[in-house]
Amino acid sequence: MSFAGRLRAVPVLGSSAFASVGKRVFPRADLAVQRATRGRLSLSGTVGMPLMLLTTTGRRTGEPRVTPVTYAEDGGDLLVIGSNWGQERHPGWALNLRANPQATTEIRGRRTDVTARLLQGAERDAALALLLRVWPHFDAYAKRAQNRELLVFRLTER
Repeated sequence: MSFAGRLRAVPVLGSSAFASVGKRVFPRADLAVQRATRGRLSLSGTVGMPLMLLTTTGRRTGEPRVTPVTYAEDGGDLLVIGSNWGQERHPGWALNLRANPQATTEIRGRRTDVTARLLQGAERDAALALLLRVWPHFDAYAKRAQNRELLVFRLTER
């Protein structure tokens, strides 16, 4: 099993304790690493989690908001999930996408303008299954966020 595969199998990565620390440390650290390396490296990549920078428009401020987000590829589209580490509330970037679906992704230094579409029903279930193959700990996050359904989006290049 690869190094990344072994890390994915470590249950602590889906734990509440890891999430409470991770949600404060990893997004900022990953953003700094990606900016410093022009997207060539990410901390999340070391555990086999593909990460992109997602730029949304703040729903209240109208200002650009950049957030590192895990994704899965599905054909020419990208799938993202608003897990927010299993917290009670949806992440700000997901609420921003609901308010304004126009966004930009940056993967390994390549920027792409995208349009987001919130998935529901069978399409959401299929996308979620693919996202769980990329990062199985989304399941633990969904269980912790019992009072909300995690938002799943399809990002299509404009």
